[in-house]
Amino acid sequence: MQKGKIIFLNGVSSSGKTTLAKALQERLPEPFYWLAVDTFIETIMPKKYFSIDGFNPDGGEPVIFKTISLAQHTIKFFADIGTNTIVEHILFPFIEIQPYKNQTAECIELLHECPVLFVHVTCPLEELRRREKERGDRDIGRAEIQLPHLTSQDSYDITVDTFASTTDECADMIIEMLNYPEKFTAFKTLWLQHTK
Repeated sequence: MQKGKIIFLNGVSSSGKTTLAKALQERLPEPFYWLAVDTFIETIMPKKYFSIDGFNPDGGEPVIFKTISLAQHTIKFFADIGTNTIVEHILFPFIEIQPYKNQTAECIELLHECPVLFVHVTCPLEELRRREKERGDRDIGRAEIQLPHLTSQDSYDITVDTFASTTDECADMIIEMLNYPEKFTAFKTLWLQHTK
């Protein structure tokens, strides 16, 4: 069975991933299912762990990272059964702090043989700050804290700037790139770097 395509939107909080994912779903000529890791956490993680930041009070694996692992395995499952997906996530491949490092390594290991179009979703820091204030449902400064740890610029198949371009223009760039699956090399490159 042919694996489903994955449009993997990677960007810090408030960079525009959700808006872009919804636009892609509307514009793509074939069905793409939307898997947002944050939504996965909000809907399936036991609510009692939200108040303690997702950590297991008995020690052991943090519940939030177990939930992220479940989401990542779900992404692979969708691809393995031939289902196309748009994934929203935040990967920090070069961060050395556990368990972030393990979470990223697992994701790359699971998906490196899938047709993953790795998309960097970005916008200027001042715009990130403005969006956080406007949204009202995000901790102010979250995006700025995440920004230095995000995958380096040269690790992606394509970068879209949701401030410099409209949502439709960003979607058009991604849809055009889907015509060239031979250029989906970022996850394979990250996998090779990880296994050295």
